[in-house]
Formats: sequence, C-alpha cells, structure tokens
Amino acid sequence: MLNPQWLQTFAAVVEHGSFTRASEHMDLTQAAVSQHVQRLEERLGLLLIRRPRQIELTPAGAALLDYWQEVQLADRRLAERLADKDVRHGEVSLITPGSIGLALHPVLLALQQANRGLTIRHRFAPDVEALDAVLHNQYELGLVTLKPDDPRIAAERFAKEPLELVVPAREQVAHWHDLERLGFIDHPDGYAMATRLLARRFPGNPGVRNLPCHGFSNQISLILEPVAQGLGFTVIPHHARRMFSRPDAIRVVEGGEAVVDTLWLIHRAEWPLPSRAAFVVEHLKQTMRSPETTTKQRPRRS
Repeated sequence: MLNPQWLQTFAAVVEHGSFTRASEHMDLTQAAVSQHVQRLEERLGLLLIRRPRQIELTPAGAALLDYWQEVQLADRRLAERLADKDVRHGEVSLITPGSIGLALHPVLLALQQANRGLTIRHRFAPDVEALDAVLHNQYELGLVTLKPDDPRIAAERFAKEPLELVVPAREQVAHWHDLERLGFIDHPDGYAMATRLLARRFPGNPGVRNLPCHGFSNQISLILEPVAQGLGFTVIPHHARRMFSRPDAIRVVEGGEAVVDTLWLIHRAEWPLPSRAAFVVEHLKQTMRSPETTTKQRPRRS
C-alpha cells in the first residue's frame, strides 16, 4: 500500500505547481518533499516532468492523482458512516413479511419524499429468510412473526396483526358448510393460517384441507382478488386485507376468539442501531399507532 504521507505530498506539489510552494504549504523541507515524490516514482515510474516554472503530470502521475482523490473520498464516506449524525441521509435496509410490507411500503415512500437524502431498501420475505438476512448483515432491520431465540439478534415488539376470515361482500358465513360451499382461496401460508383461525371459529371441524380449493396466489397483493370476485374465501393477515384496493367487494367475518400474531422488529444485538435506521423505525412506529393507519380501507363486516 502506498504511504499516505507521500501521496499527500505528491498532491500538494501538483496543486501548487512547485516543490518549493508545496514544502511551505505542508511545513516540510524541500528535500523531504523531493524524497516523498522520489519514493513514489521508484515504485510507479515517472510521475512528474519538471520544467522551469511548471510541473507536468505524466499519464502515471494523472492516474496516481485520481487514485489519491478516490482515497480521500472513501475516507470522507467512512467518516460520515462512522459519525452517523445525519439521520436524513444514507441507506436504510428493511426486510418484512408481505402483509405488513404492503402497509409500510407507501409510508416508506412518503418518508423518502420528505427526506430525499434517504435511500430505503425494502424487501418482502418470510420469517426464515428475514432472520437469515439480518444475521448475515444483508439487511439492518427485519420484521418477523416469531421472536428469535438467537443471542445475536435483538427483538422488540413492533405491532399486532390479527388473522381475518375474508369472504365475498354479499356472502354470510355462520356454519362450516358455508365455507364448504364457498371454497378456499389458498396462498403460501393459507392452510396454516386458516387452520389456526378456523379451529377457534368452528371447533371440531373436519379440517381445512377437506374444503374445496378454488384458487391459489403467491402474490400478497392479489390473494383477495378472487375473493372479491366471489370465487371463495381466504384467511389472511389484517394488513394485507387492509391494503386491498377494493374493500367494498369483501367482508371480514367477525366472531370467535381472535388469533393475533406479534410482529417483532429485529436487528443485530452486538452493535448499536445506526441513527438513520432508528429514525426510520420511530417514524414507522408512530405511523402504525396512528388511527388513520388502522382505519384506512375498512371493508364490510358481518
């Protein structure tokens, strides 16, 4: 690696156009300035052409000057990252389940609109993938539905998310045979969620897998579309239902004991959360506590 002092001396010679003026600027002897440049030229070849009252860069000298400028820029970036004082500039990365992700996505976009120096990298992923991404420092922040027991992970409660039985707007569901008549709209977590909720709503039922399946989607934003079109029912997390674009076409069936998941905010426990990440987290928490957030796009309820 090149000696930073030599590089700084070389850059001063180029900037001032003179070994004498460079030595005065750096408070070095002219002999020391010449020695620093000589050491660089021993390793890299001719860097400067000395002419009367003028110094000309060779191609190698121009390349070295570019390199020095890149080193200085990298140093400044490192100092900015370590200082971590400006919460409105820099990148924040977040990985979440799709349901809460749908609710948070417009909030994150609005936050970026108000703070143009922020870059927010947001990905939808299941619990296992989110935990792995945070553990391997691919994402600073994550949301998961199961609290991790890994000591490398810090976890705090972020929000509650109930499961909801959602049917077409004009349908009434009072008995198990109503679900058999409608048929099930499946999704990647569909059977697991439906089993948990319907076991409480309809104790002793013959099982969700005995219901006719009338559709499947792995896109969180599309799961409720076949329900809205009268093709069946589904069980889905609250935030995914709340963000559906046609709330008047669906109905949430109330009744029975609720099944509510806790969403856990996770990050690495060994080092403090960057200030800008903490800034984003606090904004999201305030948004999730807002009445407007919890009442937006309310569907019909039976």
